Amino acid sequence: MPLLSTYWYCIFKILILLVIANGTPVIINKIMGSRYSWPVDKGLSLSDGQRLLGKAKTWRGVCSAVFFSTAAAVFLGVEPMTGALLGALAMVGDLLSSFIKRRLMRTESSRARGLDTVPESLLPLWLLKDSLALNPIDIMIIVGLFFLIEEFISPVLYRLHIRNQPY
Repeated sequence: MPLLSTYWYCIFKILILLVIANGTPVIINKIMGSRYSWPVDKGLSLSDGQRLLGKAKTWRGVCSAVFFSTAAAVFLGVEPMTGALLGALAMVGDLLSSFIKRRLMRTESSRARGLDTVPESLLPLWLLKDSLALNPIDIMIIVGLFFLIEEFISPVLYRLHIRNQPY
């Protein structure tokens, strides 16, 4: 009897890709510090006085998410282009949530439960649903599991001094 059914194995692989896409920038930041951390928004502030995205959103993070998602996809038996797109779209979702948080006058790295995880998981899953053979129920399950993973792993990463915030 297999350890995981084919269905749950596919869900597991997609979750792994999402975790890698969203976690790699945090780990790379811990390893590299401020080296090569060019902000995506180039320091641009809007009329509300807030940065467009914030200093924590860097090209190094975006590129590392795409690179490591592609590498993980190869290892997991997923098309490399699908892995690259998943990484890129996860970062677009992350940038979108940062943009919204700045417009809501939230400080950088502040917690916004749901807004911190849903766009970065929902956007790539929805746009890649055909490539990943997902239906709307699958997408809801994966987004929910990703949310739970973030809720439980973030405090651990904080205690290990990998994250700067426990969320």
